[in-house]
Parts: sequence; structure tokens; C-alpha cells
Amino acid sequence: MSYETYFQAEREAQLSELKQWLAIPSISALSSHKEDINTAAGWLVETLKRAGLENIELHPTAGHPVIYADYLHAPGKPTILVYGHYDVQPVDPLNLWTTPPFEPEIRDGKLYARGATDDKGQVFMHIKAIEAILKQEGTLPVNIKLCIEGEEEIGSVNLPPFLEANQDKLAADAVLVSDTSLLERGRPAICTGLRGLCSMEVTVNTALTDLHSGSYGGGVPNALHALVSLLSTLHDDKGRVSVEGFYEGVPALSPLLREEFAKQGVDEDKIRNALGLEQLYGEEGYTFVERVGARPTLELNGVYGGFQGEGSKTVIPKEAHAKITCRLVGDQDPQHILDAVESHLKANIQSGAKVQVKQMEKARAFNIDPSHPILQTAADAYGKVYGTRALFTKDGGSIPIMESFARILKAPVVLMGFGLDDENLHAPDEHFNLENFDKGLLTLVEFLKTV
Repeated sequence: MSYETYFQAEREAQLSELKQWLAIPSISALSSHKEDINTAAGWLVETLKRAGLENIELHPTAGHPVIYADYLHAPGKPTILVYGHYDVQPVDPLNLWTTPPFEPEIRDGKLYARGATDDKGQVFMHIKAIEAILKQEGTLPVNIKLCIEGEEEIGSVNLPPFLEANQDKLAADAVLVSDTSLLERGRPAICTGLRGLCSMEVTVNTALTDLHSGSYGGGVPNALHALVSLLSTLHDDKGRVSVEGFYEGVPALSPLLREEFAKQGVDEDKIRNALGLEQLYGEEGYTFVERVGARPTLELNGVYGGFQGEGSKTVIPKEAHAKITCRLVGDQDPQHILDAVESHLKANIQSGAKVQVKQMEKARAFNIDPSHPILQTAADAYGKVYGTRALFTKDGGSIPIMESFARILKAPVVLMGFGLDDENLHAPDEHFNLENFDKGLLTLVEFLKTV
């Protein structure tokens, strides 16, 4: 039978199976869910066995386990390594979910649950695409390996050492990943770049204790004032980061790349209206899609201190805090960026205040040449199923482990995502459009049969 007929016949059973996995609260960030992580990993092992994969192994790490499986019966054919993750984000605020996050429900053609699109739903499609080919044809047209981890949502800290230690086991001609999105409904995209990331926490201290603003106001430094003044020095009035050395390693946008961005046809007014904004904002001289996809940023994610309760309290706070993240592009070195920002903050703190910086996450940007033949094959596979060939894009987000796969395994990474940007990943009411579940299965089969 055709693959369309096969998947239609299996659809209800497959979605029921996926709901079982989504019902497991495998939240990697919360230690209270460690057993749930193990349960989700065990569920995956059993599902891989039923799908017909071989050499299935559950590898302990210093954190959560990594699962490996393969099917290597196509001598002379390419080897594709499928990567994904089975851990999910926390669910807070719980009151904003229409239905409980771990009680999967289908509404209006969408599957609602934490992990539905990020990334259990998309990983599940790979398993079912492989299973379909094995059931239909008795073997696979390529060699397949899978590497599925449980720590992507907390930075994949234990996966790079696993990759280093298992380079021969994981050796492949390409790494295939579904953890990104279409441009919009019916418009597939292949991501050829992800921004890197670094983060820090900033603390400003002044006096030994909070002070009464009547007794001391106007005569002593205020930690909140000092912090706000300091943070205002990080950008100029044209949206450009003012930190010395911040743009080292940032490539200029070539005419060809700007043309690719323009092909996306992003409607800035539509974005502005959808977000309820009077106007968009960012680095002068670049469009919205260029700023988000190919330019670095320095963002304040949280600024807090002093009295924040109901009513008024006339206090001069002794301490104030900020959380900062930077999205990185090109060859920007995250350690260099952290050091440069820290130096800037220490050089610009006002008299009478002290600043402390805690450096945190570090991840380099990922890039791949869209002219690579395997990306062209992937774009064709989308075209056959969706009726329109995939465009090549750059994503403003970060998947830190992608750079590690490309560097350690020395293999091209193919980012074939099937999500949509409005599916609330990381937010309440996360969901997965089942239209892309259906088309995604067919697209993955097409890719594996033609690569």
C-alpha cells in the first residue's frame, strides 16, 4: 500500500501511543521529576524495540540517560544519525493551561500537551517513519542510528562528553534533527543557522542594609539607581551593543544572504500588530528577520530589587539584580563575550556601588552552507509532500548541541523541523498541529528513501 494509506490506517493508534509518552512529566530541570525522566527513557526503549530497531542501549550519564539504537543493513548507503530529546520544560504557570499539561488532548486538529512539539512529538515521527519503511519494505534504504537525550532543556551538559567518547559508534554521514519550525503553515523551512548563547547574573551592592529614604535619601547611593544607570550603558540609541569587542567574529550580511531573508516575505506590520506593539525595535540598518536570524543581541531578561509588595515602602535598597543573555552569531566566542560584558559593567559602575558578575551558560553558534547536497535533498523532500520546496533560513534561537554534533562528528546537520512558531513551546498550552504530524511522516519517509 502507499505510505499515505499506511499512515492513515495507523494514525489513531500512533496518536494514542504518542499520548502515552506525552503523559510522562519528564521535566529535566526539576530534580523531583528524575524518576519521570527514567520512565520516559524506558518508554522510548520499548517503543524503539517494537519499531524494529536494533542494538538499543540506555547509557547512564552524570545526569539523565542517553538512548542509542541503530539499523545497519544497507552496505554502501549513507548512515543517518537521528538526534532528539525526550525531556521537556517546566509547566508553570499551571493556571494558564486550558487542560492539564500531562493529560494530552486533541482540540481543533492540534495535540495539546507539554512536549507535543518540543520535542517528543517530532522525535516520535522519526520512529514511526522508520517503522513504516521497515513494515512496508522489510528493510531501510539507508543505515540509521538514533541518539536521544534527556537534558536538552537544561543545556545538554552531559551529551558532548558522550559524543566524544562514542565517536565511532555515532559516526554518520549526516545528523538529522527535527526540533525547529516551518516558516508558517504550508511553508516549510530548513534552518541553516542557529544563534549561540551566553548568560550572566549581575548583582549591584551599596550599603550594608536597606535604608530609610527619609533619613538617607539624596545622601547615599541607591542600588537600583546604580543598576539601572549601569544597564543603560549597554546599548547606544540605535540599538547597537556598546560593549567593546562585542562584534568581533560577527560576519557581514552578504547580498545573497539578505536576498534569502527577503524571500521569506516576513510582514513586519503583521508581527507588530500580532504582538500589540506600536513599532518594532532593534539594531538600525537591519530588517526584523535579519536582526532575529543573523545579528547578535544583548538582552535584559530580568531586573529586580528593593520592595516589590503591595503598597508603598520608602526604602533605599542595598542590593539590585539583573539577568542578561546574549545571542551570538558567526564566530563570536561566548567566553570572550562574557568577559567583555563583565569588564564593561565593572568599568561603568557608578561611584559608591559595587558590581558582581556570575558567568553562566556558553554555547557557540551553528551554521551550515545551504548548498550542501543533503540539504538540497531535504528541501526536495518537503517540496514533494508540501507542494512547495523548503526555504533556507536562520533561526534566532539556540540549540547548543548542534555545534557539538557538527564539530565532534564532522558531519552536516540537517534541521528538518515540523513545528510552528505559534505552538507555545516552553509556554502554557503547548501543542502540535496534526497537519504537520501527517505531512512530517511522509516527508521523513521521502527524505530517507532519496538521500
